[in-house]
Formats: sequence, C-alpha cells, structure tokens
Amino acid sequence: MQLKSLRMFLAVCDSGSFGAAAQQLHTVQSNVTAHVKKLEDEAGVQLLERSAPVHATPAGRLLEQYARRMLADHDEALALLQGSSRAAGALRIGSMETTAALRLPPLLARLHQAQPGLDLELRTATTAELLADLLAGRLDCAFVSGMPPQSRLQGWRVFEEELVLVTAFALPRFPDAAQLSAVPFLAFRQGCSYRQRIELLLAARGVAARIMEMGSLDAILGCVAAGMGYGLLPRSVVQAQQHRFGVHITALPGALAQEVARVETWFVVPARQGWSPALHACVEVLGIEGVQGEEALGMEAVPAASA
Repeated sequence: MQLKSLRMFLAVCDSGSFGAAAQQLHTVQSNVTAHVKKLEDEAGVQLLERSAPVHATPAGRLLEQYARRMLADHDEALALLQGSSRAAGALRIGSMETTAALRLPPLLARLHQAQPGLDLELRTATTAELLADLLAGRLDCAFVSGMPPQSRLQGWRVFEEELVLVTAFALPRFPDAAQLSAVPFLAFRQGCSYRQRIELLLAARGVAARIMEMGSLDAILGCVAAGMGYGLLPRSVVQAQQHRFGVHITALPGALAQEVARVETWFVVPARQGWSPALHACVEVLGIEGVQGEEALGMEAVPAASA
C-alpha cells in the first residue's frame, strides 16, 4: 500500500466526497478515485460506500485506523530526519572509562536536560575497541584518545589530559630504571592508549614492560593503593578519586612530560551525511563545533579526518 494512496483514502473519509478530497490534496478527482480503487484491489475488499456522503465500510474503518497510525509514524520519522522536531530515540555513546568517570557526567546531564526525549546509552571500552565499534555502526559517537586515524571518521579535540605516575606512597622523585623494572604497572587491556603510554615510558627508560591487566578504573586504583604496582592515569581522574583510595601522584620528568604525559581526548563521529537527529542534537548541545565548542569544553575544536 502506497502512503499516497492512504492519504487520499483518509481525505475521502474525512471530507465525505471524492471531489472535496481532490481539492484538499490539490489533485483531480479521477486521481483520488484511482488510488482508492487500487487500495480496494490490493485488500480485496470494498473500503468506501459510494453514497452521499461517501463513508467507510466496516473494512474501510479498520484500514482507516491503521492508515492514520502509519501516516503519523511516517510524518514523525520524516520530521526527525529533517530536524524539524525534537530529537528522540537512542544515542549510543562510547567512551574511555577514565573520560566517562570524570568528564562526561556534566556533559551528558546537559544533553539530557536539553533533549529529554533521547535515550542515552553509554559504553566504556578501549580506544581501539571504540573506533572499531564506530566504524561497524555499533556506536553513534565516541570519546577516544588521540586523533582518529581512519579517513571515514571525523573528530574534534575536546580535552587535554596529563598522565601521572600513581603510587601507594609519596615518592621523593620519579623512579629510576631499576625501580621501574622491579614494580609492575597496572593497566587496562590491550587497545588502551594509556597502556601504550606505559610501554613508551618503560621503553624510554630502557625497561622491559611488565604490565598486569585490570578490568576497571576502580580495580587499578584499588590495587595501586594496596601496593601491587604503579599506575599511569590522567591527573584529573586520580585527584577526583584520591579521597577514596589515598593514592599519590608524581609528574613525569623532562622529555617524558611531552612525549608520554600529554594526551588528547577526541570526540569522534562518522561522516556527517549519515548523522541521526540524536547525533545532531548531541553535537549541538555539547558545543563541539566551532567557537561554541571552545567555550563549552575549554578546548580548540579541530575538525579532522586523517587517512
């Protein structure tokens, strides 16, 4: 059944006349008659009594109920896609766990307040996993570490973090190579950009990587606090959790401060032509683009899609 035919059928039901329906729809009466006849042929039943006024048969009244719902759903979906109504539906957001723990709550609260019809779904994973899910269509957007390398993605730099060494006790100075080789690092699973920074740090000090894999931020901080090893995490995240775990932080020295400690968080999305209304609303409310993004997030908004 064509939507156009259903509109003409409903216009006849509402006006009681083929001629009035034609005037309402800015077409000729023969066109309305042909579409209604086509519906009757498809359904195999008579839908309208050709009397004065024209009215629906029992079968026609049944179709009328469905036709109104079908056209209402169609019009609502079209309005959403064209951006002429408030966004609704689900927005699937991916994030590194450290970003989700500290940076995202105020942003998601702002988005929920501006777009209460959105169902927000947040998934935490490593940067590698988030980029793979984004490319596969399992996520609508993601907060990842570093500029997206794939040309199919577009990104904006939104946060800058400083990675610091996390320990159970205060250190008078940054550990030397012997101390680093004697104590394991606690980190997220493979694919985590912070884990890669640990490997860079140890390589720069000539130390073989010894990493114990942990499943969550709380597990890392808890095990560091218990003296099991070192952590390498954003300063802002550790400071927000110090009252819970009592851990200590030490800044990375010298060239390591630039080569290892400085990391950027990017907001990454697929190509704009495939954005949903929910994703458009997210970008607008979070102020990701242009000068508005700089004011909202305190960072330079840099569109980029590097091959």
